Amino acid sequence: MLARWTYYLFLTFSALGLIGVLLAGFAALVIYSNLPSLETLTDYRPKIPLRIYSDEGLLIGEFGAERRDVVTISQVPENLKQSILAAEDDRFYEHGGVDYLGVLRAAYSNFSAGSVRQGASTITMQVARNFFLTREKTLTRKFSEALLAFKIEHNLTKDKILELYINQIYLGQRSYGFAAAAQTYFGKSLQEINIAEAAMLAGLPKAPSSYNPITNPKRAKSRQLYVLGRLYKLNYISGKELSELEKQSVPVKRRSTAFAMPADYVAEMVRQVIYDRYQEDTYNKGIKVYTTIRQLDQESAYRALRKNVIEYDQRRGYRGPEAFIDLLKNGMNQEKTLNDALDEVNDSDDIYAAIVLAARPNKVQVYRKGGEIIEITGDGLKFVQKSLVEKKEPGKKYITPGALIRIQKDSKNLWHIVQLPEVESALVSIDSNDGAIRALVGGFDFYKNQFNHVTQAWRQPGSSFKPFIYSAALEKGFTPATIINDAPLSFSSTQTGSQSWEPRNFDGKFEGPIRMRTALAKSKNLVSIRILQAIGIRYAQDYITRFGFDAERHPPYLPMALGAGSVTPMQMAVGYAVFANGGFRIAPYFIKSIEDEKGTLIEQYNPITVSSGAKRVIDPRNAFIMTSMMQDVISRGTAVKAKQLGRTDLAGKTGTTSNFVDAWFCGFQKNLVTIAWTGYDEPKSLGNNETGGRVALPTWMDYMDPVLKNIPMTEYRPPSGIQTAKINSATGFRDDNGDITEHFFSELLPPMIDNSIDHAPKITKDIKDQLF
Repeated sequence: MLARWTYYLFLTFSALGLIGVLLAGFAALVIYSNLPSLETLTDYRPKIPLRIYSDEGLLIGEFGAERRDVVTISQVPENLKQSILAAEDDRFYEHGGVDYLGVLRAAYSNFSAGSVRQGASTITMQVARNFFLTREKTLTRKFSEALLAFKIEHNLTKDKILELYINQIYLGQRSYGFAAAAQTYFGKSLQEINIAEAAMLAGLPKAPSSYNPITNPKRAKSRQLYVLGRLYKLNYISGKELSELEKQSVPVKRRSTAFAMPADYVAEMVRQVIYDRYQEDTYNKGIKVYTTIRQLDQESAYRALRKNVIEYDQRRGYRGPEAFIDLLKNGMNQEKTLNDALDEVNDSDDIYAAIVLAARPNKVQVYRKGGEIIEITGDGLKFVQKSLVEKKEPGKKYITPGALIRIQKDSKNLWHIVQLPEVESALVSIDSNDGAIRALVGGFDFYKNQFNHVTQAWRQPGSSFKPFIYSAALEKGFTPATIINDAPLSFSSTQTGSQSWEPRNFDGKFEGPIRMRTALAKSKNLVSIRILQAIGIRYAQDYITRFGFDAERHPPYLPMALGAGSVTPMQMAVGYAVFANGGFRIAPYFIKSIEDEKGTLIEQYNPITVSSGAKRVIDPRNAFIMTSMMQDVISRGTAVKAKQLGRTDLAGKTGTTSNFVDAWFCGFQKNLVTIAWTGYDEPKSLGNNETGGRVALPTWMDYMDPVLKNIPMTEYRPPSGIQTAKINSATGFRDDNGDITEHFFSELLPPMIDNSIDHAPKITKDIKDQLF
């Protein structure tokens, strides 16, 4: 009887088992027949971002939801292939899509550990999931993944599958594929990475955010050591190599150095132009844009601007910590508290955020993102010494445990406590012959403030605007030797357009009768006002449009002579280029060419140059004389500090607005015009005596020095129609025994001293009365 029941049970379970097998087979058949087409794999067209390059072809920017650089399997170095296989699927070239031994090994490991520590997904299964499936953890999805892996293995070669994996997998920091990740984390091409770097990259697919070497360097190193251990176990490296590689440091590139040079403002300008043309295709069609930016120029501009902004900021003193963190927020897990707080704060290039752990007057201990603990002593505390006193006053911010501060290394590799500047600055440099932008830095830190001060900031130019008024005066018959009275003036509100006004010179002194050349060199305000009165305000307002300025932004009132209108640094660059190139108006441009994903030329920009069609807007004699006068600004005027560069072919003009709100230096060498500006976004005083010569000129000098280092000095040759004569500096008249030599328009050559009331043919007695 028992045997019969046993027999029936056996038949029942056998039938159920057979039905289960049949159902499973039927389900598999249904799922397999409904699997997606492999056309996405066989005709692989990934989203490739917009890439922006310098004049030399160096990558300076990238825009797209996915950073990706597609490579063929033959371009992948052997050390990376081995690292990927060691970390993810060492039997990849042996199994048929699903690794049954791997499944058993993972099951045993997870059972022994009492938790899920190993997965069993092969590279092929990951390709199936990344291209076609979701990451939901269900049996159906896992079953579909396995079936799809079989289908992929049946239709593609192993090398093709690995190639797809290497190009498609997400590796953190918006980087898809190992080529993009190599550039993101190490600033290298795939072919340039070493074994240590390959092992770190190969450790990322398991958990890109957890093992990100930028945000989690400790965990990234731990994962890299695991991959190196696997390489040793699989005999890819020797024990000696393993020991050496475990000790080898892997420098990681921070955000600001992910590209060949810091050119974020330029990259954003390009992105806006390309998006206007191609809309959403901008971010996924692999468009390549080549700009006019040069590496030496851009790097020099960036360094010069940041250095001098920091120096200015330190002159204003320490403002105190940015914030305070509750170190006990997560109880004993202080590291989580610190890392969570620092994750919300961006570094600024080499200025890092840190949290104070301990603070005494002679030593401060801080925690930096990634787990590094740093002690700062000695000179590193000088800037903040007043915030480290033992006796603290109520209401003031001091450096205490939990304080969020900034730290920076100096040239001797010593840490200092610093602060992020509140002031902003801009620098733009263009080729005066065709308008090519060679360097552009629109602010101190693009990630802190995306407002581009070169193109978007409308500011008062102050005395840096005077050359355009003086140029207008030359057309009216003035000469560099014209004597103008530097004496007090006062005006009613009707004359100024606002309120009564008694202008003063910067130094508060008046020199009486003075030559126009000397007046520009010394930036005499009263002389500029008398010039504007003499030539006519409406005439001057119209004249400045020749240089690219907007008349409506320079109201027809006398303060226009002192730069009370509004300009952008880019406008000033275009305006000063007219003087540098001999009188031609050029248009600034920053895009040279545009190519598609395959390198086919889509668009080539052909600028109008001085030698090919640029419009002449002022007389070449005017440009030459104005350049000569602005050379005196450097040789003996308000920008005499620039003589330190040791060049005789530099010209320019300082600019400081009322109450020291804006500081400028606008200057040029014959072929290169550079504008430097500094000020607060919400206009306020930079501080007493923070002039253009003190704040902006050093930035200009620190840029021009390296850029012009190997450029021969040029000579400004007088154009036809220019004559020279001996001049008596006291009278401004021609004198064969005069003490100076001056340039003139030939028809405006002043007479010998002979009691003549005429100084120059076009200057009438009415005009002369206004000058005095």
